Amino acid sequence: MRIRGAVGLLLGLLCAVEAAKVNKHKPWIETTYHGIVTENDDKVLLDPPLIALDKDAPLRYAESFEVTFTKEGEICGFRIHGQNVPFEAVVLDKSTGEGVIRAKDKLDCELQKEHTFTIQAYDCGEGPEGDNMKKSHKATVHIRVNDVNEYSPVFKEKSYKTTVIEGKKYDSILKVEAVDADCSFQFSQICSYEIVTPDVPFSIDKDGNIKNTEKLNYSKDRMYKLTVTAYDCGKNRASEDVLVKINIKPTCKPSWQGFNKRIEYEPGTGSLALFPSMHLETCEEPITSIQASIMLETNHIGKGCDRDTYSEKSLHKLCGASTGTVELLPAPSTSANWTVGLPTDNGHDSDQVFEFNGTQAIKVPEGVVSTTLKEPFTISVWMRHGPGSREKETILCNSDKTEMNRHHYSLYVHNCRLVLLLRQEPTESENYKPAEFHWKLDQVCDKEWHHYVLNIEFPAVTLFVDGATFEPFLVTEDYPLHASKIETQLTIGACWQGGSARMTQYFRGNLAGLMIRSGKLENKKVIDCLYTCKEGLDVQLPEEVASAVKVEFNPNQSSLSLEGDDIESFEKVMQHISYLNSRQFPTPGIRHLRVTTTVKCFNEETCISVPDSEGYVMVLQPEEPKISLSGIDHFARGAAEFESTEGVTLFPELRIVSTITREVEVEAETETEGEDDPTVQETVVSEEIMHNLDTCEVTVVGDDLNGDHESLEVDLAQIQQRTLEMSSSNVGMVITGVNTMANYEQVLHLIRYRNWHTEALFDRKFKLVCSELNGRYISNDFKVEVNVIHTANPMDHANNAMVQPQFINQVQHASVDLSGHNLMNTHQASVVPSAATIVIVVCVSFLVFMIILGVFRIRAAHQSTMRDQESGKENEMDWDDSALTITVNPMETYEDQHSSEEEGDEEEEESEDGEEEDDITSAESDSSEDEGGEQEDQQGSSRQQQLEWDDSTLNY
Repeated sequence: MRIRGAVGLLLGLLCAVEAAKVNKHKPWIETTYHGIVTENDDKVLLDPPLIALDKDAPLRYAESFEVTFTKEGEICGFRIHGQNVPFEAVVLDKSTGEGVIRAKDKLDCELQKEHTFTIQAYDCGEGPEGDNMKKSHKATVHIRVNDVNEYSPVFKEKSYKTTVIEGKKYDSILKVEAVDADCSFQFSQICSYEIVTPDVPFSIDKDGNIKNTEKLNYSKDRMYKLTVTAYDCGKNRASEDVLVKINIKPTCKPSWQGFNKRIEYEPGTGSLALFPSMHLETCEEPITSIQASIMLETNHIGKGCDRDTYSEKSLHKLCGASTGTVELLPAPSTSANWTVGLPTDNGHDSDQVFEFNGTQAIKVPEGVVSTTLKEPFTISVWMRHGPGSREKETILCNSDKTEMNRHHYSLYVHNCRLVLLLRQEPTESENYKPAEFHWKLDQVCDKEWHHYVLNIEFPAVTLFVDGATFEPFLVTEDYPLHASKIETQLTIGACWQGGSARMTQYFRGNLAGLMIRSGKLENKKVIDCLYTCKEGLDVQLPEEVASAVKVEFNPNQSSLSLEGDDIESFEKVMQHISYLNSRQFPTPGIRHLRVTTTVKCFNEETCISVPDSEGYVMVLQPEEPKISLSGIDHFARGAAEFESTEGVTLFPELRIVSTITREVEVEAETETEGEDDPTVQETVVSEEIMHNLDTCEVTVVGDDLNGDHESLEVDLAQIQQRTLEMSSSNVGMVITGVNTMANYEQVLHLIRYRNWHTEALFDRKFKLVCSELNGRYISNDFKVEVNVIHTANPMDHANNAMVQPQFINQVQHASVDLSGHNLMNTHQASVVPSAATIVIVVCVSFLVFMIILGVFRIRAAHQSTMRDQESGKENEMDWDDSALTITVNPMETYEDQHSSEEEGDEEEEESEDGEEEDDITSAESDSSEDEGGEQEDQQGSSRQQQLEWDDSTLNY
């Protein structure tokens, strides 16, 4: 019974197993899966895990029970559905249905962070062949690719630059920014920035904002250079640090920018722009109007500015007041010496100024001023005075010379008032008449130079100060002077008291150009010409801004004012302001510049303050001209010419040349190792220039001229035709006036020397000196020696039928030493030979001939030696045989001698090799010795055969 039951049970189990082999159910999986994978890994972590279940799988009742002979219910695989899905699903255990998803290739989070696809499980089917295989439903899988910190931060800019104003603390000066290419939030975010540069007053926050930790100082550091780096949240440092430049700008102060404090002006270059790149910094304030004044300070130059430094008389002529002018403060000279001893500025670069310190005064010689008070006359003067004094300070005074203290007319300063005293001479009517004219002027005591012109046409007096007209504020009257025969004394710097014979009312200040002129200066242009400066400011307004900016100058153009409402137009006008000095030889030195500016805003009030801008113009030293006088400096003429009405011309071939010497840079090529190496060399170049002269003075060297029998003369008509003036004395002649060098040459050619008693005269020496700009530039001393040739009476001296021909010496000649061979004293009086002397001459003629021949041979040898030793010397005297009395040998005929002289002249011309010279002198004939000594000896011998020794002057 028990066996039967066991068999039945076994049969039941077998039936159940057989029934289970039928694949009835589909595998089952979750509907959604979420996975994470790291981009450098291939395994995906899924939630929930990938497991497929199948109901066809057998049941396990016990741990020891295993079914190994069926495959129904097993999971054979997973299938992924999607396009280009970089994942695959793998079954780990068929029986349990467990599987995994893994990446087929390396994933890149930066390319794709997430992937979504569907997955499906399928079982193994029935039987060995897997028939009737079942598939599960499709489940959605979301996989996120986790990032790896593989990239470092990179800054967006290669460098950063900004500008800040000093004295401020900023919340943020600038911001730097870096980026990270990683895909995840953690690794793609910049977590911090860091300033690598140590010890700088800056910090940076995590967002890259840089700020200063202390106030910055422009004077301490004008720019900071910082190195900045960045870190991502994965602690990766930036691949390259970045440079940050922070410029420190001074505190914004409204001012003129682009202004050079030193401006160099080269003479002769015309206008020079003073502010070519100037602009106004307004610190972004809204501006409605601008006013500016530009001041050129020239008070320290000459008489307030640069003017021509000719004498005041010459300046009056140049300005059109050419007649009747008398200069009372001339530069000391031989013809005007009353200013000798007065302190001056001792300068020739600018005008000559005379200083009066309250103890000095001068007397003007009698006859210098011939103006009478009955005729209109003009007084003009340059004056610098201040401060005021309660005492009278006399500029000009004409008073009684003796006995009395009456002032006929005077010009003086009293309590900052300019007063003209003008007492009338005795008349028939003894009525009160205007006597004192008072002007109260600030200019009198401001310690600045001013030009005063008084036109006096009694009873009217007109005053011009710096070209502006002023009327007297007070006129007092007085009786005319009583009749008197007392002479008057004209003084400057004080007033002469004839009764006590002393000076009073001394002047303290500076005077220059004091003039008295007969007649009025009614022409305003003449007055302006006398006052106008040769330097000043100038502006050439562009057309587009001419109407936008108003420009005004002061009379001497030392200042100008601008007014406008457009900054751009205003700046353009400022950039066209220039300095101009029209003098050929300006006064060198500094001219200070000042720009004063006022700015207004919309409320019509001064909103910002623009400080004054100061600088200076440096006028460079002009190239100084060298005035050279040249010509014939030694010649002889017969006594008859000196005694004639024409006289002897002193400077027949005078030349006046002026040159300047300057250094120029010249490029020169030098070969160095086969290559051309250009170098710069400095070369001195001399250039001839043209300019005026204002004085030429001829003086006698030695004894003064004796007016009884000698004089210097010149054609006055030619002098006046060239608007020059001439004055002469016993020491020489002075020609004055501003004129060209060519005109001075022509006039000097006309100067003649006359002497109508030449018996005891053998030579006369003169010196010529010319100058420009009142002695600022002076020529060389050109000395001329004139010898007198005395001829004997032909009736008494038959052997003197021929006289020595006239000869001339050029400026340069060889040096000849005649020590021990002085044949005759040039200052010894000539002696008329007697009949006995003639017999003696015939007897010793042969002996004299031999002596002369020996002397000439010694001379030729000595000249050759001296020429080698002193070839560089100039202006040395050649052999001077002007004092020798050479007579003709009676045995020789006049025709033979004449033909010999012509042949000698032709030989001298041929020896010069065709060179053309203006003047042929004996010195040039001697120079032919360098070319042939033998020819010189032959010529000397030929000459000696024609000449006979004249011992008529020998003492026995």
